[in-house]
Amino acid sequence: MWNEIDQHMQHWIREAGERIRDAFQTKLKIETKSSPSDLVTNVDREIEQFFIERIRRTYPTHRILGEEGLGDELQALDGIVWIIDPIDGTMNFIHQQRHFAISVGVFQDGVGMLGYIYDVAFDELYYAQKGKGAFLNGTPLPPLEKTTLERSIISLNATWVTENRRIDPHVLAPLVKKARGTRSYGSAALEMAYIASGKLDAYITLRLSPWDIAGGMVIVEEVGGVVTNLYGEPLNMIEKSSVFVSKPGLHEEILAMIKR
Repeated sequence: MWNEIDQHMQHWIREAGERIRDAFQTKLKIETKSSPSDLVTNVDREIEQFFIERIRRTYPTHRILGEEGLGDELQALDGIVWIIDPIDGTMNFIHQQRHFAISVGVFQDGVGMLGYIYDVAFDELYYAQKGKGAFLNGTPLPPLEKTTLERSIISLNATWVTENRRIDPHVLAPLVKKARGTRSYGSAALEMAYIASGKLDAYITLRLSPWDIAGGMVIVEEVGGVVTNLYGEPLNMIEKSSVFVSKPGLHEEILAMIKR
């Protein structure tokens, strides 16, 4: 079954990517959601609807959790659930036409079985099936090697080391000083893909939704990475939470610094 779903999904996600690239030539309808920086476009909604129509036609008993709310209302991840972010990094999509991705995770009774992150602008598809490894455009991704903070590039938004409502900026500031470097790409899905493929070593953020991380979680864990909240606890995949993704070894080192 999982191989069949994977074949369908790889075809659908590339078709969706083609639709998004075609949309670069048209005028976007842009709206705000919870704040002026929380954006949604007509393309976000159209791509989510694209996936929902195909999933429901092919797998009518499966349920869907989507960012734009066009799927099902879920209280738990019983059965098979598709968790979809049609465009992760909408602000980048609008302003830059790059550094955004389609993110999809397929879960069975709360366990991530399939994960996909498609970097539309660069035609890079990261994907994984539980127990079968992770891939980038068909090339296997090697297992992640342990590293230390001093040799690491960490993805961290500047918001979390300046005055904000969620965390004392002094908690994460020592990481910035000790790490080799910091980056911020504005797409959680891509930042997780970059960890899985060795381009980044860790990613920390204080508030994400399940659709931001569902695909990336499967991919990162398949190459030996660690995905938790900022307390080192497993993520609840139907709630918003902090997210801490890292190479092995580095995860323990950073957690120890944060807890101090």
